[in-house]
Amino acid sequence: MELHRPTILISNDDGIQAGGILALAEVARAFGEVIIVAPDSPQSAMGHAITITKPLRLWKEKLSDGSIGYACNGTPADCVKLATGVLIKNNPDIILSGINHGSNASASTIYSGTLSAAREGAIQGIPSIGFSFCNYDEEADLSAAKEIARIVITTALRQRLAIGQLLNVNIPNLPLEEIKGIKTTRQAMGRWVEEFEERADPHGRKYYWLTGKFLLQDTREDSDEVALRAGYVSVTPLTHDLTHLEMYEEVKKWEFND
Repeated sequence: MELHRPTILISNDDGIQAGGILALAEVARAFGEVIIVAPDSPQSAMGHAITITKPLRLWKEKLSDGSIGYACNGTPADCVKLATGVLIKNNPDIILSGINHGSNASASTIYSGTLSAAREGAIQGIPSIGFSFCNYDEEADLSAAKEIARIVITTALRQRLAIGQLLNVNIPNLPLEEIKGIKTTRQAMGRWVEEFEERADPHGRKYYWLTGKFLLQDTREDSDEVALRAGYVSVTPLTHDLTHLEMYEEVKKWEFND
């Protein structure tokens, strides 16, 4: 009797031709039937944006490894919505997003297009995992990231990652033999300190490029950013329920009067 091979939906925010999505698909094919639906162009830092002011399009596209995927002219969240609402008859068993070029730890989880694809899956009740490799070079060696992805996917399927659960996996920019291990972590406290570089166009009109640096405000060893800096892979369970439970209990005591 043939065992059930899970249907695996793969997306990203770097675009359908990015090396990271091909690497993740290569790993995932050992576990099940892979369907790729990804943006037709880079959509980094799009957060959970969706498209409502223009038509969405979906078309087949040949990838550099010879496989066929589906390109979408929308955001990462749009890709998952279209895949589950139009393309796939029954929901996929699991959604994988990445492998992103660059970290998506701490506050970056809010801005990340990679995680928005995975989060959209979780919102729909589909177990989802986002993978990010802390190297921004599009030509980076992804061999260590692929092996970590294989280990995490194996474990998640064995443990039966539940309905709507979401994991954020960040992989340090190290060779596999130098990675110290895999830690379950929490989202680190930190923020981006923005700077705006002012320039002028040929007509003398001002415009701005957003730059800045990340400020870590956390020393907890089990926070994602601290673990990454210590050479560990961070695996952070996330939820789309943004309720601040401690503040909820406090605000319940308030008396809202004129």
